[in-house]
Amino acid sequence: MKTLIVYAHPEPKSLNNSLKDLAVSTLETAGHEVRVSDLYAMNWKAVVDAADYGPEASRPLKVALDSGRAFDAGTLTPDVRAEQEKLLWADTIIFQFPLWWYTMPAILKGWVDRVFTFHFAYGVGEHSDTKYGERFGEGTLAGRKALLSVTAGGPESHYAARGINGPIDDLLFPIHHGVLYYPGIAVLPPFVLYGTDRMTAEDYPDVAKAWEQRLLTLESTEPIAFRRQNFGEYEIPSLHLKEGLEPAGRTGFGLHVRG
Repeated sequence: MKTLIVYAHPEPKSLNNSLKDLAVSTLETAGHEVRVSDLYAMNWKAVVDAADYGPEASRPLKVALDSGRAFDAGTLTPDVRAEQEKLLWADTIIFQFPLWWYTMPAILKGWVDRVFTFHFAYGVGEHSDTKYGERFGEGTLAGRKALLSVTAGGPESHYAARGINGPIDDLLFPIHHGVLYYPGIAVLPPFVLYGTDRMTAEDYPDVAKAWEQRLLTLESTEPIAFRRQNFGEYEIPSLHLKEGLEPAGRTGFGLHVRG
């Protein structure tokens, strides 16, 4: 297994850094190849601008179209091209980050914004009466798996079905479904640690054991059963889920998960 770890935390002594290092050592000991993109250490540029697209940048800037032209022409900046090459190399991607303001840190969102360019991660495939592009289960990154390893400061009860922060599956849905599944990546159930602001050194051995066990079962873990866009469950072109496919009483994000 070839694993890319995309890591986003500014503190080398953080729990997130320990989890990243443990993932590297665990996977390499098990015989897997591992590469790491440590975004803070790389001083990753988090904002999209015309400089990303070189001579393909238009005036006014059209981010989607310009990024696609730059990708096709091979004129994306070297840092973006390097991350795209890592994604194509990997068959598994682990994202290690803290949950900040209900989502990923800005530097990681900026990595997505810049790396997932038009024609590389989206904007491909046939558009017709039966297909609406290759996405949500198809696409350029199909055949890969991804796992979010997330630390949350609040206790688990705050992220339960009736918790004040909302269910963790709902909070992560835009990343799971909208960022990862959209270009075809199969998404594994997340590894979430709660109450991390109150964890002590004495808590870490149990955390480490759980993380190691999860890492060693990546290849056998079933992905989240998101519905595929072009395989008969959605009306096209409205992309509404067909009536009667949802379990009784299910609404919202859960409509897009089978079973």
